[in-house]
Parts: sequence; structure tokens; C-alpha cells
Amino acid sequence: MNNLPDETKKRFVAVLNKKMDIGRTVNVLGHISVGLSSLLAPDDAVYVDYEDQSNNLHRNVSHYPYIVLKADNSNKIRKVREEAIERGIKFTVFTHTMIEGGSMVQQSLTKETLESDLNYLGICLFGETEVIREITKKFSLYK
Repeated sequence: MNNLPDETKKRFVAVLNKKMDIGRTVNVLGHISVGLSSLLAPDDAVYVDYEDQSNNLHRNVSHYPYIVLKADNSNKIRKVREEAIERGIKFTVFTHTMIEGGSMVQQSLTKETLESDLNYLGICLFGETEVIREITKKFSLYK
């Protein structure tokens, strides 16, 4: 346990469009979280195991914080995406074209939609805390 890196150096941050109902919000958060995890190199994130007093092991909990924020609209998420691209931050997004009909239909619909017409429902980022804070400081915690 003592060999863990400083947990304040990196973080996961999700920014979710506040215009969604709770069911859609949780679904979007799941999709972007799983997607982002597949982009990470083995040494990017650190996961820890917890053992309770009954000797049950609770595996692979993120050592780094995971912060969930809310955005007023799609354009605010679009701006986060643009900054993430500029700064080389790993991220995943979820748009309105990824909701209905299964992934094949969703891919086709997305391909037929200009980026400027995409309604961004969420973005998930991972990186250095200070860089992520610069990009996301204007958003409030999702409560």
C-alpha cells in the first residue's frame, strides 16, 4: 500500500448534460466510463483492492478520484472536448446519435451527422489533475 502514487496528481472527471433524466444520465456515465477505461495504458490509472474484516476482497477500485460534474448544455461539453483534443487528454464522449437502435444503427446515424449538429450528452476525461481542473473549473458538482 505504501508504494501508491500521490492520489491528487491524476483524476477521472465526467461532465454530464444536466438536461437528461436520471436513467439516461446513469447510462451515459456508464458508457463513457467503460469506453475511457479501454483507452488507458496499463500504468495510467491505479486500482486498489480493499479487504473487509470478514476477509472479503473488494477488487479494482480507482486509487484516483472520480469527479462527476454537470454542464448546462451540449455546447459546454463540446468546448471541453475541443480543449481535451488540444491538450492531448484521453477522453470519450456520448452524443444523441448513440441512443437508439443498437451500435450499428448508432454508428450510421453518427456518420450522417455533422459534428456541429451533435448533441453532447457527456464526456469523461482522465489525466493530470491541474490540467483537468483548468478545463472543468467552470462546472459544478453533479448532485
